[in-house]
Amino acid sequence: MNQVQVILTIDLDNLPDNFSEILINEKEIIAKWKEEEILENLFLRPTKNGAILIFKNITEEEVKLKIKELPLYPLRKSIEFYSLIKQF
Repeated sequence: MNQVQVILTIDLDNLPDNFSEILINEKEIIAKWKEEEILENLFLRPTKNGAILIFKNITEEEVKLKIKELPLYPLRKSIEFYSLIKQF
């Protein structure tokens, strides 16, 4: 199975005042992706400065478009995409 891993790091030094509202909207989009069965895993980082998302059943190009839907996307410090082939 082909998968795409996304490592999203946000800029904690420049968070907007409405950050808690942004997180609520973020969770709604993540839940939608889970329902659509395109998001397999979401890992929050212990430092709370980002997340690792594992997508399935869509291409890296589709993932790149989806990620731009996230309310946290404009707050990104960095973002990395890795196409993977799951072995087990």
